[in-house]
Amino acid sequence: MTAEPGADALGSPPEGGDERAGGRWVGALSLANLGVWVGWFGPLQLLLARQAERFAPDHKASTLALVTGLGAAVSMVANPVFGALSDRTTARVGRRIPWVVAGGAGGVAGLLILAWAPGVAVMAAGWCLVQLALNASFAALTAAVPDQVPRRQRGLVGGWLGVSQVGGILVGTALATVAGGITAGYLACAAFSLLAVVPYVLMRRDAVLDVRDQPPFRWREFVSGFWIDPRRFPDFGWAWLTRFLMNLSYSISTMYLLYYLTDAVHYRGDADTGVLVLTALDAITLLGTVVISGIWSDRTGRRKVFVVWSGLVISAATTLLAVWQTWTGAVVASLVLGVGYGVYTSVDFALLTDVLPAAADRGKDLGVINIANALPQVLAPAIAAPIVTHLGGYGALYALAGAIGVAGSVLVRRIRSVA
Repeated sequence: MTAEPGADALGSPPEGGDERAGGRWVGALSLANLGVWVGWFGPLQLLLARQAERFAPDHKASTLALVTGLGAAVSMVANPVFGALSDRTTARVGRRIPWVVAGGAGGVAGLLILAWAPGVAVMAAGWCLVQLALNASFAALTAAVPDQVPRRQRGLVGGWLGVSQVGGILVGTALATVAGGITAGYLACAAFSLLAVVPYVLMRRDAVLDVRDQPPFRWREFVSGFWIDPRRFPDFGWAWLTRFLMNLSYSISTMYLLYYLTDAVHYRGDADTGVLVLTALDAITLLGTVVISGIWSDRTGRRKVFVVWSGLVISAATTLLAVWQTWTGAVVASLVLGVGYGVYTSVDFALLTDVLPAAADRGKDLGVINIANALPQVLAPAIAAPIVTHLGGYGALYALAGAIGVAGSVLVRRIRSVA
């Protein structure tokens, strides 16, 4: 479906007839989203950990926790703010595309800073810029879905966004591994992220907001709008909480994977390659479930049952990492994790778009939801570091991740307005 200039940016996409998001647009959206995830996960999977090891070999875990925690704190603020700004943008090319372009350019700049960072301080500054800028792109891209995709197709589109997410993790990890060093890895991720957004921007299919629909800007109203009262919108509140718990479980599980292989599994090969292999196995099973589950959810009209069971499967995978600390155990856990996360990624995104409070604030409201993605990245290092060091090691860490995931999965049942 094409949103031409002058189209009703605040309306809901029609549900009947032949009104569907076209394949070319979905493909371009997914590719742009892939570029964002490459910019995030090339660093997160390997490059930041290797830089922390280079700059502070005796304190690598705490250094990595500091840098990623600062970046996640920036992300937590940036996503809803840029989402809200895109809601109010009246550019002729649309209200989302300007932020996709600006965010992509800023993300590349941050990756270039990281490529030549001389120490921890510049490394932290570069990562914060990457998080700030790429969250502008991500907020605009995700808000384009409720702008232009009917509810009955959002599971499918969520599935393809899930493909781009796991593809970004895999491609980012691969680029970081094969590029030939930390600097080359960052440069490769920057080039990919920049090129990936071009087709989406050139299509210029974006909802345009009429300036007459734009109320006067008032700081107090702008700031207060970020609080969405869970008593007025309980389903939105439960959706936020369950996503937070599932992402906290996932962040705890993945952030220390490199160190898990070296310190707990005692992997005999190159640990970077080991992380790449596990990521690829995760991707294989995820790709086998993510689109199919989204289509299945659209056709049945049910969301919660998919989210609940996928969360339990994810928790089973983290439990395997806790009790089976061998290379074989890590391989099996990665395969199981991909199955669960594939279903969760597509269907939970569709569920979230179904509980947004207001069409005029889609970008801001999805940004508030995305705090549930970023906040766990702040909390996970603070939780993980003392557990790994003093309170039971990686077995206790992954057991905790599994318990948190179960809680998030069960609480999905509290959402009432979605089947």
